[in-house]
Amino acid sequence: MANILQFFMAPDDEVAFFRFLERHVLEVYPRRVPADWKPFRATMENVPHLPEEDLYLVASDIGPALVDKVKRGPDKGSWRIDEVRSPVIFIGRSRRNEEGELLSGQMWVELEVTSQTGRRDAAPDKFRRLYLEVEEFIKKTFRRGDPKDFFVGPKAARLFKQDGLVLRDSAFRGGTVVPHK
Repeated sequence: MANILQFFMAPDDEVAFFRFLERHVLEVYPRRVPADWKPFRATMENVPHLPEEDLYLVASDIGPALVDKVKRGPDKGSWRIDEVRSPVIFIGRSRRNEEGELLSGQMWVELEVTSQTGRRDAAPDKFRRLYLEVEEFIKKTFRRGDPKDFFVGPKAARLFKQDGLVLRDSAFRGGTVVPHK
């Protein structure tokens, strides 16, 4: 079973998160990798260059990103990262919807041996420690939300309080989330 963390990040929260990530060697890849993609480091200066919605952070100093070519569908010809066998962290970014509400994002990683995913070996200890450090950063600096499954970035919480920003779960018919004080 994957380790999943749901969050709300305003743009300033995202910059602070990527500032924290600079201490690690993480390369950014989109969900569907075009043949001409040039990976870049996950740093706060590169936040404007991030893919719009979903991305992978590949711990390239631990291992390479294993990819397969997509053979069918609208993404045919692109490359798909094997998120089970590769040392990657998947991030679905928080973004605004048409009503101006901030939709939740998520971060997940597969660390354990599971029959559902076909993972035969547990993730390397170095990658496990890296992910747990990233998860700990979010749990320490972000506020808990109500429902409690969500973490709200400090800037998103301030926008909620001062400007009345609505925080909405991105799930189908998702409800609203309120940050704890």
